[in-house]
Amino acid sequence: MGETVYLLPQRETSGRDGRGGDQHVPDSLGCGEECECLHSKPGIERPSVPVSACGRARKPKRLPIVLTRAEVRAVLEQLQGPNWLAASLMYGAGLRLTECLRLRVQDIDFGFAQITVRDGKGFKDRLTMLPAAVVVPLREHLIRVRETHQRDVNEGYGRVFMPYALERKYPSAARDWKWQWVFPQARRWRNHNRGEQGRHHIDASIIQRAVKQAVTRAGLNKRASCHTFRHSFATHLLEDGYDIRTLQELLGHKDVKTTMVYTHVLNQGAKGVRSPMDKKPDG
Repeated sequence: MGETVYLLPQRETSGRDGRGGDQHVPDSLGCGEECECLHSKPGIERPSVPVSACGRARKPKRLPIVLTRAEVRAVLEQLQGPNWLAASLMYGAGLRLTECLRLRVQDIDFGFAQITVRDGKGFKDRLTMLPAAVVVPLREHLIRVRETHQRDVNEGYGRVFMPYALERKYPSAARDWKWQWVFPQARRWRNHNRGEQGRHHIDASIIQRAVKQAVTRAGLNKRASCHTFRHSFATHLLEDGYDIRTLQELLGHKDVKTTMVYTHVLNQGAKGVRSPMDKKPDG
């Protein structure tokens, strides 16, 4: 009751023999054809549009925005502290913003120089490299984070969110150092009902705002964002000669076709074709 039924309209068309007449529009036409509400013209029976004839709207294909190596350095020079560290990990390891902010201490393996990305896009885990350029700054950052966490624990707090109901299985793990966020909030959250306090990871908008301001100060005319670091990571690895399959695993793409989009922005011009204007004249 109360549903609005949309039906295909009748058309006045001329047959091949030149005779006009009212003919019903066949059901095979898609939803793009003009439809009108049955209630607007009562008493007219017309064939309804089958659900199978309605196709999904196609998502437009957009090419990724990529920064050159010099542009990446220019943007990173405008950042400092945790903002610089997060941006460096997004570019140096190909992380998404949410993957970067959800890193826990145990996900950083300094011995093997690798990062474990847990529950990435599609709920998949993967391994990626830990850039050597961020090892020392990251160690220093974690020392400061651990000092803050130890103060919280001494005050009776220091809890962190545990995934998959692990807090019920391991009640004390929420205060364990290895489960703490790499990028924790400056202020503790408070649960007034249970009297608990802890720290979540910093909000994504903080890094997004810092990167946007850094792009502006660097004088770039590209519409760059946090995800642009990931696009630049993939493109620069292809420039260095790494194969597409290796890049697919580092990025965590399910289909290699998704990774192939980065081949268009290699430093060879559009489609790798040299413009005739750049050819030197004979003689």
